[in-house]
Amino acid sequence: MSTMTPGERVHAAVKGEAVDRVPILFWHHFKPEGSGERLAEYTLDFFVNKFKLDIIKIMPDLPYPAPEQPITQTEQMRFLPRLDLDTPIFQEQLRCIRTLRSRVGNDYPIILTLFSPLTYGLRFMGRPFAKTISEIRKNPAPFEEGLGTIASNLRRLMAAAIEAGASGIFFSCMGATSADFTLEEYFRFGRPYDLDALDGAKDSWLTTVHVHADPDQQGDQIYFDAFTYYPVSVISWSDRLTGPSLSEASKATDKCLMTGLAERGPLTHGSEAALKNEMQSAISQTNGRRLILANGCSIPDDTPEEWLQTARRLVDTLG
Repeated sequence: MSTMTPGERVHAAVKGEAVDRVPILFWHHFKPEGSGERLAEYTLDFFVNKFKLDIIKIMPDLPYPAPEQPITQTEQMRFLPRLDLDTPIFQEQLRCIRTLRSRVGNDYPIILTLFSPLTYGLRFMGRPFAKTISEIRKNPAPFEEGLGTIASNLRRLMAAAIEAGASGIFFSCMGATSADFTLEEYFRFGRPYDLDALDGAKDSWLTTVHVHADPDQQGDQIYFDAFTYYPVSVISWSDRLTGPSLSEASKATDKCLMTGLAERGPLTHGSEAALKNEMQSAISQTNGRRLILANGCSIPDDTPEEWLQTARRLVDTLG
């Protein structure tokens, strides 16, 4: 098979078609200090110039605006503001997308990282999340009202991001685990607002849902099956941290799977043999189809580049 471009490779992986090699992606955070142009430069240097990865992932380092006043009670969630596209941080995110698209052309896949309404709501109310979740259960109505506002804001931003040149959204969802909400509660506080927000990305081809598990919570299980019907092309999770395994997931859904590399494993500290074994395991579990090799969540920002270069080199040898 002839060498594919990143766009051809990722399109084929999403469709379950043969690839010249499995696509690979890894990421960590940057410090753009509020500048979309600066984030674009850091992003281009890392994903394209330095490691030649198959997807450009714009990190959430230009964050959704937090409330001016700390939220300590769910009642305060009623007053979250409607945010239009002229919101400065949204403008910077869109500027980052346009800058990257102008630099890499139309083929290269670009995804913008955003969090789910429930994730933002939990973060606005702060840790410990167990206390926050208890507060939500006591007085859910105003919290849900706030989630609706966030979802509406995100829907507009997603649509603008796709129009600006993003191939999709990397949509990170917290709370969908056995250590947080029950499944029934996630269907109340998570799913409806997820779907409302994701409607803004309906014209994309690479929108990815990431089901987040906290590495510090032992025995935490994600509600993977709840996301198999989401209007996305790819599902991401930390398969080395929590179930399902890649082989189990590939039987549960026909969506492309983005995982396989432990975010605190060989990708961050070696050895080469351990890293190769991890990559081969992911490929063997999926027969190399509908797979994008990736870390389950962000790797530490100070990860030695030696191991990132090793991972990028190895994937070329594995086919």
